[in-house]
Amino acid sequence: MALTLHLLRHALHGHPPDMLCGRMAGVGLASEGTWQAAQLASRFPSGSLDALHTSPMQRCRETAAALEAACDLTAIVDPAAVEVDFGGWTGSRFTELEGDPRWRSWNLDRDHAAAPDGETMECVHARVVTLLDELLAPHRQSRVAVVTHAEIVRTAVLHVLGLPLQAYDRLEISPASITTLCLWLGGGRLLGLNDVSHLAARVPAKEVEPA
Repeated sequence: MALTLHLLRHALHGHPPDMLCGRMAGVGLASEGTWQAAQLASRFPSGSLDALHTSPMQRCRETAAALEAACDLTAIVDPAAVEVDFGGWTGSRFTELEGDPRWRSWNLDRDHAAAPDGETMECVHARVVTLLDELLAPHRQSRVAVVTHAEIVRTAVLHVLGLPLQAYDRLEISPASITTLCLWLGGGRLLGLNDVSHLAARVPAKEVEPA
């Protein structure tokens, strides 16, 4: 008996792409993100999922709202799926962090790194493992989706593959992407990584033919 678990990164938010939003309040979807969420939801028609969970962050809940309508499900807000607590770095731009040795350590030694007044990646890993276990227990023959964040998806994949957290930069997790795991008691496998095929229909404005 196995759980098919779709880990969905939230769609594009409206803040600058080089800002570490973390757990900032009021980070909702951009107009492009709203379109992405609708396309993502099109991959999960009614009957394709048995349960839908979401991080409590606004950008995830707005993404999940599109899936709720498509799947005819009510999303369960799951605190274990929340973004990493980046503590004192929250709201900073990446260029502002480049001179901080703690930021360099965070990117060079994820297995032991910690955000100032925030989480360690070891703690993030522990709660992601708990999340996977708690989803598997009642859903051993089910299809479940969780709308969450890039680092949470990466951590889950690395755990299932038995790779260290430092391998995070080997995985691309794009906005509105689908990563799929198959989980069973004592094991699991990766079925799909960073699937964004549903976003291929978007034609950039500069490529649209004039009327």
